[in-house]
Formats: sequence, structure tokens, C-alpha cells
Amino acid sequence: MKKIFFLLAFFLFSISFNTSYAYKVGLLMPTQNETRWYNDGFVLEQKMKNAGFQAELFFAGDADVALQQRQITRVINEGCNALVIGSIDGAALTEVLKEAKQKNIKVISYDRLITGTDAVSYYATFDNAKVGELQGRFLIGRLKPYASDDVKYIELFYGSIDDNNARYFFNGAMKYLQPHLDSGKFVIRSKQIDPKVIQTPAWSTQEAAKRMSSLIEQYNYRPSGERLDAVLAPADCIALGIVSALKREGFTDSNMPVITGQDASPEGLELVKSGALGMTILKNPDDLSSVVVEMVEAIAEGKEPQINDTTTYDNGVYVVPSYLCEPKIVTKKNMKDLIKNL
Repeated sequence: MKKIFFLLAFFLFSISFNTSYAYKVGLLMPTQNETRWYNDGFVLEQKMKNAGFQAELFFAGDADVALQQRQITRVINEGCNALVIGSIDGAALTEVLKEAKQKNIKVISYDRLITGTDAVSYYATFDNAKVGELQGRFLIGRLKPYASDDVKYIELFYGSIDDNNARYFFNGAMKYLQPHLDSGKFVIRSKQIDPKVIQTPAWSTQEAAKRMSSLIEQYNYRPSGERLDAVLAPADCIALGIVSALKREGFTDSNMPVITGQDASPEGLELVKSGALGMTILKNPDDLSSVVVEMVEAIAEGKEPQINDTTTYDNGVYVVPSYLCEPKIVTKKNMKDLIKNL
């Protein structure tokens, strides 16, 4: 009898000690059609399983908001303990997350901030304002506005208007670019600066190419036409469209305007390597996924996760406790040091 009691006590102790026991985590990524999100999803799923959690991964097709809403409802109904959501439209999950709040399911907003709800418990992302700052500073470093009296001609692209991160990227870059626009050292021929005008719906490469082609036609941005010195592109997917549109008009890797990027995607890195893209931003998915796993571990143990920002990310209802990972700039010069197995 003592032996049975001892074994039972040991079993109960093991369950209480291993807080990840039977702890279910739903992982919801916005799409599998972009390399970044496809890789992020599977990396995060494997890390969750390695930590002892029951993890179920969903991709929302080709960024299908309605599908993602249904997936969240399904995971909630299946009795999950926590949700990790890379949202498509940060403002579209208010209703579906009400039940998560009622059931005390912790919600971690993954890289993209979910807005308009108090159901979001934590936010794990990169320092998105710094991403934009790195892009803006890079353009200034390459264009050297104070090195001569020459005016530099630039055009601006914005991310998807429904993605809260786009605002941080843009504002971070404009923190450095705006003074040179105000002084007249930088000139936007199109005068297009309003995010609603320069946005790229769904971060679409095709939409970016379409808008760049329109700018080329309207302002004669060609090797033998009007000069275009730089383009602020918030992400590689947008930069790809811009580069393709410019190459159709005769630009080559050697005379391409200075163009920024982000995500260090395989396609973006190839453009950096060739010289068509001036830079990209590495947001190491290993860093972000590790932070998320640590957050879930803390939540499962009834503890508060590590947070390093409590002032920046107001989702319209409250300021979401956040952990910001560090982005790094990637250029042709430092690529091999930062990107392994290239």
C-alpha cells in the first residue's frame, strides 16, 4: 500500500512539476504562401513540442481573414490553453477573441499587433520602430544629403494599411527622412506621402510593381529619363515588385536606385547579393520563436512572462505588455557574417 501511495504521489508531483503537461497551444499564422510565415510556423511548432506542449499549427490560406477567424474559433472550442496569433488584419479579431477572454485563454500576438480588444495578453515582436529607423538611416547614409548641393529624388512605399506594424516601420523611417524632405534636400516628385495613398494592400508584390510602374509612367523614372535616387520599401516582398518594375524599364543591378527591404527573405537576399537591393532587415525567427515559447512556459507555470516594453504598443484598448527582439541590418558587405549557409 505504501508503494502504491508513493507512486501516486510521485505521479501527481510529476504532473505539477511539468507545467507543460497536456497544455494545448494553438498556433495561427497568416499565410503559408510567404516563405517567412511558412518557416516561422513550423519553427514555432517544433519548439513548442520540444518544450512539451501540445501544439497545433494553422495557416490561413492566402491571407484569408475569414478562414483565420474560423481557425481561432475551432482551436478555442477544442479547449486550448493559449493562442499564438500572427494576424492578417489586426483589427478583424475583436469578436472571435471575446470567447478566448471569457475562457481565460491567454493570447499572444505574434509579430503583428492585434488591435481593438483587451483579449490580447502579450505581444512578441521585433522593435518595429527601429526597423524603420534602420531603413531611413541607411538611405541617408547612401544618399549623403549634406555632401553636395544636389537634390535627391525619392519615392515612398507603405506596407498594408491593415497591418499595425506598417505604421511603426513608416514612422521610424520618416523620423530620419522628414527633416531632409522639409529642407528640400530630398524631393518626392509624386508628392505621395499619405499612407492611404502609398500603401501596398496585403503586402502584395504585384501591387507594389503596379504602383511603381504607374510612378515610372507619370514621372518618367527611367535610366534615360528623370532621376530616381532611392525608394523606401518597408519589406522584401514590396521591394521585389519595385525592382521588377524598374528592370522592365531598363534599370540594371548596377544603376538601380537605392532600395530598402525587410525580412531577409531568400528572394530579398538574392537581390542584396546582386546589388539590386541596397539592404534588408534580418528579424531572426529563432529569436522571436524562443521568446514566444518562454512566454508560454511562464504562463503555464502561472508566472508573468519577461517583458521589455510597456509603453509603445497601444492597441486602441490598452497598452499591450510586449517583448521586442532586436532587428539587424543586412547588406552585401556583412551578409555572410549574419546569414549562415547562404
